[in-house]
Amino acid sequence: MLPAQEAAKIYHTNYVRNARAVGVMWTILTITFAVITVVVFIQPYWIGDSVHTPQAGYFGLFHYCIGNALTSELTCKGSALDFGSIPSGAFKTAMFFVGISMLLIVGSIVCFSLFFFCNAGSVYKICAWMQLASCTCMVIGCMIYPDGWDSEEVKRMCGQRTDKYTLGNCTVRWAYILAIISIMDSLILSFVAFSLGNRQDKLLPEDFQVEEKGRRCIRVRKRMNKKREKWSGTVKGGENKAEGREPKKFTLEKVKEK
Repeated sequence: MLPAQEAAKIYHTNYVRNARAVGVMWTILTITFAVITVVVFIQPYWIGDSVHTPQAGYFGLFHYCIGNALTSELTCKGSALDFGSIPSGAFKTAMFFVGISMLLIVGSIVCFSLFFFCNAGSVYKICAWMQLASCTCMVIGCMIYPDGWDSEEVKRMCGQRTDKYTLGNCTVRWAYILAIISIMDSLILSFVAFSLGNRQDKLLPEDFQVEEKGRRCIRVRKRMNKKREKWSGTVKGGENKAEGREPKKFTLEKVKEK
């Protein structure tokens, strides 16, 4: 084996070891991000009351609860399947984009099964694009959500000073903060997936073969202008010694295919 090929084999071995560790970490973080997205979508703790609000309560993307001024009981309304019960059109739009973000990240987890059938680099890139799209939808949802703070239901809880992108006496709750954190998480995950996919494609040099998972994976990359060569043997000579002939002489001639 040539020195360049030996170096490539050592590099490949080290890369596979490191890539597997990074891939496992990326998988765990992707599953964690999916759980976070589901929690953010379901939980109604995007904004909530404070010590200065006239009413107790909290709001999510579609579900909300507001207290009664006479009693301490909360009246809860809103459903993801009933758009009419959502108090603001901005909340409906935000729910749509956050829901798409959740479906995309769950879909990227389903794509993990493609590692058994397809090239690993291609699967990483598919997941990376899905995670990047999920991040984009989450950004849109988080930006649109404050546009619905001027609804009557929100003002009833947060006070009349509440307006679009002005929360009044209410405060931002943990679900909204978690949604913003998940944006950075998805960006990092998509960057790591793109890096793993690109390095997987550029891993081996030309004419290098590596055995992986019990199968012989031959990756041969030839330049377009490189001429292929093959060797053919021709037999020259006379008869063999047993028949009183001259022994056969074997020579190799290099035949170049243009």
